[in-house]
Amino acid sequence: MALWHQKNEMADSLSRAMQRRDFLYRFGQGLGSIALTSLLRDDGYLHADEPTDPLAEKKTHHPPKAKRCIFLFMYGGPSQMDTFDPKPLLNKYHGKPVTRIYGGGGDGDKREDRLYVASPFKFRKHGQSGLDVSELFPHVANCVDDMTVLRSMHVDSEIHPMASFQMNLGTLLPGSPSLGSWILHGLGTENQNLPAFVVLSGSGLWSGAVNYSNGYLPAVTQGTLLNTSGPPIVDLKPPKGTTTESQRAGIELLNQLNRSHLESNPSNGDLIARMKNYELAFRMQTAVPEAVDLKSETTSTHRMYGLDDKITEPMGRRCLLARRLVERGVRFVQIYSHGWDSHDKLAIHHRRRAHETDQPIAALLTDLKQRGLLEDTLVVWGGEFGRTSDNSKGFFATYPGRDHNKHGMVMWFAGGGVKGGNVVGATDDFGLKAAENRYHLHDMHATLLHLMGLDDMKLTYYHGGRFKRLTDLGGRTIKEMIA
Repeated sequence: MALWHQKNEMADSLSRAMQRRDFLYRFGQGLGSIALTSLLRDDGYLHADEPTDPLAEKKTHHPPKAKRCIFLFMYGGPSQMDTFDPKPLLNKYHGKPVTRIYGGGGDGDKREDRLYVASPFKFRKHGQSGLDVSELFPHVANCVDDMTVLRSMHVDSEIHPMASFQMNLGTLLPGSPSLGSWILHGLGTENQNLPAFVVLSGSGLWSGAVNYSNGYLPAVTQGTLLNTSGPPIVDLKPPKGTTTESQRAGIELLNQLNRSHLESNPSNGDLIARMKNYELAFRMQTAVPEAVDLKSETTSTHRMYGLDDKITEPMGRRCLLARRLVERGVRFVQIYSHGWDSHDKLAIHHRRRAHETDQPIAALLTDLKQRGLLEDTLVVWGGEFGRTSDNSKGFFATYPGRDHNKHGMVMWFAGGGVKGGNVVGATDDFGLKAAENRYHLHDMHATLLHLMGLDDMKLTYYHGGRFKRLTDLGGRTIKEMIA
């Protein structure tokens, strides 16, 4: 009998324990669901009954030093030892042989006999900081006291499209959101009448719109490509006979029908984006022509940007447009300069690219500073990777050039909380590899976000079963470049 009572007491005790565990388990599930729902809604993945605006201004994670960014993308990969990272030792070894080993150090490695290539350009110290700049950039050299030059960057690919994806998307493969889209996701826009993310590209871009895509972020965060000659946007003007009142009535009718459909699927981000884009397109008919009207600028401004020279005019037009856009509240502007892929004829091709871009870029920095915009506008310059300190014998025999290099590259930054007259990191004596204070591309992205008030670890979006971010597993803030 005593044994029977003992068994009953044990069963009751076990039942109570199981009830407690079940309660705690279910309670934890409920809290987890609430927390997850809150996070998903904050990231824009879930929506309330009324569609929210993905581009509404948002609070920053910490006080920002920059409110907007202009990214000068030198597509093709400018050479670090011919621009902002002098390597005088190459003069001693110019034309001398060197064997490059490709692989992990095993018997199957590829070996290639190559020749060292000295820079055909002279370097001089500039500004109060005495920062070294190549003769290629006499105008930009006057701005070095507002710049930090990062000489110890490295990336993961030396293939143009993949390296470009990583620079623009944070990953080597297409499909992820671009840098500009992440910034819009984190900050929203200051101007409801203009695209918040604008791309200015003078010619065809390898892999095209993938480089400024929204990926899995809301569609309204995608970059808008503006033409720098002719109509800025095709079909921007309404057809003849169309009145403002009729357009507004048409948009209101579309929104009414779309809202009815949205009630059955409130998380339909594409539909919300379509509704916002119709409204934005309507407002842009007035705002865009005024923003891109360069004729309203003075003759001296045209001359400063090089619009009176057929060589500098294309880049000058893009840089002047960028200044006009950011002063009107555009959050992120990306400018492309093509043709930096100098496998041969380095002295000719790099000089030509620098001639096209030097004066316009310097004018942009000077103009922003004169208008009080540089202090909260971050300007970034760089390509998708660097170049080698040597070249194959075939190319060397005619006109020396340099191959792709993922192990070492140079970028510079100005304004927006950046320390002026500053150099961070170093490559080895031949400029081939980042050697001191090495920083990965993720670190650069983390620093750029940090300057704009965003924590790269907190800037997330739920997609594909996990929270994703621009810097993947995160990056280090480059504290040496922050004022």
